[in-house]
Amino acid sequence: MAFAQKTNTIRASSPDGRVLLTVTINDKISWSVEKDKQAIIVPSETSLTLGNGTVFGRFSKFRSSNITHKSSVVKSFNYKKATIQDSYTEAVLSFKESFNLIFRVYNNGVAYRFSTSIKHPVTIRSEEANFNFDKDYATVVPYVNTHVTKNGTGDVYFNSFENTYNYLKISQLHKDTLAFTPILVNLDNGKKAAIMEADLEDYPGMFLKVKKNGFYGAFAPLPKTEKQGGHNNLQSLVTAREEYIAKTDGNRSFPWRIVTVSDEDKELLNNDLVYLLASPSRVQDPSWIRPGKVAWDWWNDWNIKGVDFNAGINTATYKFYIDFAAAHNIEYVLLDEGWANSLDIMDIVPAINLQEIIDYGRQKNVGIWLWGGWLPLSKKMDEALSKYASMGIKGFKVDFMDRDDQKMVNFYYKLAEKAAQYKLMIDFHGSYKPTGLQRTYPNVVNFEGVYGMEQLKWGNYLDMPKNDVTIPYLRMLAGPLDYTPGAMSNANRKNFRPIGSKPMSQGTRCHQLAMYIIYEAPFSMLSDNPNAYMAEKESTTFIAAVPTIFDETIAIDGRVGEYAVIARRKGDTWYIGGMTDWTERAITLDLSFLKNGNYTIELFTDGVNAGRDGTDYKKQVKSISSADKIKIHMAPGGGFAATIR
Repeated sequence: MAFAQKTNTIRASSPDGRVLLTVTINDKISWSVEKDKQAIIVPSETSLTLGNGTVFGRFSKFRSSNITHKSSVVKSFNYKKATIQDSYTEAVLSFKESFNLIFRVYNNGVAYRFSTSIKHPVTIRSEEANFNFDKDYATVVPYVNTHVTKNGTGDVYFNSFENTYNYLKISQLHKDTLAFTPILVNLDNGKKAAIMEADLEDYPGMFLKVKKNGFYGAFAPLPKTEKQGGHNNLQSLVTAREEYIAKTDGNRSFPWRIVTVSDEDKELLNNDLVYLLASPSRVQDPSWIRPGKVAWDWWNDWNIKGVDFNAGINTATYKFYIDFAAAHNIEYVLLDEGWANSLDIMDIVPAINLQEIIDYGRQKNVGIWLWGGWLPLSKKMDEALSKYASMGIKGFKVDFMDRDDQKMVNFYYKLAEKAAQYKLMIDFHGSYKPTGLQRTYPNVVNFEGVYGMEQLKWGNYLDMPKNDVTIPYLRMLAGPLDYTPGAMSNANRKNFRPIGSKPMSQGTRCHQLAMYIIYEAPFSMLSDNPNAYMAEKESTTFIAAVPTIFDETIAIDGRVGEYAVIARRKGDTWYIGGMTDWTERAITLDLSFLKNGNYTIELFTDGVNAGRDGTDYKKQVKSISSADKIKIHMAPGGGFAATIR
């Protein structure tokens, strides 16, 4: 018989004293969060159930708590800022059943994780992660993209991790559908809470499901049986799953569960919690890791002109892409699907002389990346990485994983580690959202897991400008994203058409230019074709000059789903980008963040007729100072982009 035990209450405050964590321990363990005495998370239970039936968090015998205040400066690598202040209050709660519960309280959020000290491997049957709120608040939530969960298996955990955002109250959200993280909850007094996770390793990712006034975690069970199938037969489809979510080491720390807390929308544009909570780098010498821009073939369907050869997946076409990249200071060219047999990554198609392409790129100071499906690559990982690295390849874009169960998460870590051994960079496309792997293995430079511009090749029903100004507040909280911007054909709402072989964007040219500043992407693609860029010299020169990593980031202004303005500094140069939804806006850009002195601004703004023709823009170059305030007009679906020197 179990008897109710004495209640223990532990409290810890953030360094600035505004965020208060309360943990209550009796027969269960629950936690709650306040900011400025306003409820953020109301009591929410957490527990971890092992395969043998033991439940860490039910009738667990509390032993002690240790509360410490920690502060340090983290030097980042390939990030949106060079250094990060890492200050928090940590509460370590120890229990006699060989586990700890660790909380960290930051000025802008709270995170917790389990850690266990069991000397043998364990099975994790389930994890209880609740996030309860005191009211039926409005939310911003992306659901699992249900049309890609079938594939003959009925596996709801098989999905692309891409969807648009739903602006609904908690009570209006689908009760039987998985939601991606991060999600956003609009609290009273303008405060917002975002739910996400970090340091996901050897464990499945966390989805969320809806309950009354809150959410609870859902996790893909470990695959039991699989079959090859899916896109071009290069995926592994789960046909049955186990009754548990993980088999893992019993002596370990589990992923962080995070709730960010912000007073203003713009604070979400400059949040570092996932990066700070990730495991530090395991690459001893990362000096060879060099992110940059990449000329990309797939979105523009290899549509080049003015040449005396048939454009397509062949050596001559890629030499043309290399010539374009070299002429415009673009660091890389990517060979997407088609350069090799999709089922055998070692079988290069006859039309491609890969070594000739690599050598030609080397002469022009342009590196070559290769695309690969995850299953063929996983089957010949060492062989493929060794061979192509020795040929001179700089990295792989790996695609169509479409899962985040423990087995797939382990593939990410294995590939990241192996690729680092061969000095290869990785871009995870067809991926789940980042959870800090890019800090642990900085050769991983990008992740998709976002409803990106590729959707415009086939989707006529989309509202991409609204999606574009929601992404920076939610998906970008998790880390860098492979949105694939850079369209030179720019349409308004009325004129947009999905054309797979000659795609266009929704919104204006300046909306596209701003993405290279606003979107975090150390490996940033130029999605349109070389001819389109060569015909638009000013836009191309601007895109090529914007760095992909920065020394400082400032969130200037914005509202979720409406508009966003971000400034980033590299060295002595500032880059400022702004985007709006389909609503026409006038904003005032306050330059007081600049140091005193005189500057020159190169400013791209929507042209007078950008609402009719999205390619219309105006470029200005003028002298400014930190005391200036610049009025900027953004057309419907518009934006602006600026360089300040």
